[in-house]
Amino acid sequence: MPDNKRAIQPPNDPGAIRDMALRLQLIWRLLLDKRVNILLKVLPVSALAYLIWPLDAVPGVTLPVVGALDDAAILWLGATLFVELCPPDVVEEHKRALGLLPPQPPDEREIIDGEVHDIDE
Repeated sequence: MPDNKRAIQPPNDPGAIRDMALRLQLIWRLLLDKRVNILLKVLPVSALAYLIWPLDAVPGVTLPVVGALDDAAILWLGATLFVELCPPDVVEEHKRALGLLPPQPPDEREIIDGEVHDIDE
């Protein structure tokens, strides 16, 4: 008699895990960058501290699902606001370094038009 129960398996697509790892690398690089304001760096650090802090706005013991969701929402909000409020050129530079954006085409100001003339002496 065949068994109709199926085992629940995670998807084989590593896209979400890869995206999360790249996002964490981007946040880490921005935290270490001196061009990012120190006050902005408080956002992801405080979101992580909220996750670790024993006091919680919505305790997980009373409402387990809602308690986990508010922790996840605070982490997501802190990380998203941090990246969005960082200087756009710095974020773009780090995204290019991580391969999240295609390589930047050469700037036209760097190309110099000229002519060559042979000089006979």
